[in-house]
Amino acid sequence: MEGVLVRKIKKICVFCGANSGKDVAFVNATFHLGKVLGKRKIDLVYGGGKLGLMGCVSTAVAQHERQVLGIIPSAFTINNLVGETCGKEIKVATMQERLVMMMELSDAFIALPGGFGTLEELFQMISWAQLNIHNKPIGVLNINGFFNGLLSFVDHAVKQEFITPRARKILISATTADELVDKLQAFRFESDPALSKLKWSPSSSQKEKLDLTLRL
Repeated sequence: MEGVLVRKIKKICVFCGANSGKDVAFVNATFHLGKVLGKRKIDLVYGGGKLGLMGCVSTAVAQHERQVLGIIPSAFTINNLVGETCGKEIKVATMQERLVMMMELSDAFIALPGGFGTLEELFQMISWAQLNIHNKPIGVLNINGFFNGLLSFVDHAVKQEFITPRARKILISATTADELVDKLQAFRFESDPALSKLKWSPSSSQKEKLDLTLRL
């Protein structure tokens, strides 16, 4: 990365499935991501619990002596539904509060294979970046082509002029953990001139004036 200004990333939020998936490569790559974060001295923010890939990445990061923070809705902790969080845990009331806190406490975001929840979190962060609510890098770790269809769909939406080429640059992808973290560190946010004029209220404990449900 010689000659490239590197963004300082201390905490990465990882979105991923509460299942392990069909392909063992998903588990192996997730553990490797945790190892990479540990070696680079990057702490983890995630959704809490120990199920599926969420448990894999949190365990791997903890094993490499980095801090792990699980942000989890209180409803999930009833009857030990998702298992014990590996590391520190913060309980919140709602899914939306969880995502806002993840955004505030993280320097970058990575999505691993997962289901509807993972996709919601990924696209929520992308839409918030497009709306100039944050300017943090977002990437997908494309393990064994898992995200090929999604990336093709996004490119199709660009061709159909529903997503601008500038907004398309928000979503980064790579096939290895090291390459993805390098790309996140090298990312330079390019704000849409029109949307950059949006003025969101400053951070508050409840984000009373900030409507983060807005989508484009």
